[in-house]
Amino acid sequence: MYALCEHFLVNVISRRGLMIEAKRHPEATAWLAHFYRVARKSAWRGLHEVRLQFPSADQVGNVLIFDVLGTKYRLITTVSYKRQSVFIKVLLTHREYERKEWMKWA
Repeated sequence: MYALCEHFLVNVISRRGLMIEAKRHPEATAWLAHFYRVARKSAWRGLHEVRLQFPSADQVGNVLIFDVLGTKYRLITTVSYKRQSVFIKVLLTHREYERKEWMKWA
């Protein structure tokens, strides 16, 4: 099945969601815009491919977590490699991340 998806680029859902998070955390705006540009041009089939572009990315179940501005923020997404989709959930401060409320999406 992955062979069928090789040529499809990642669909980041949604750019609007990223911009909402950027308004909440303005210093992360440039990083979020960079993430969007890179992800939209990618065809990730697994964490190993994500880490080629975002080395600190981690996966917990369906949740794909990106470190933003070092470890100041975490971008929480859910991912379907089969469908080539990344769903933006929330951008958390390190303190918010440690509460582990994001695990509801795992």
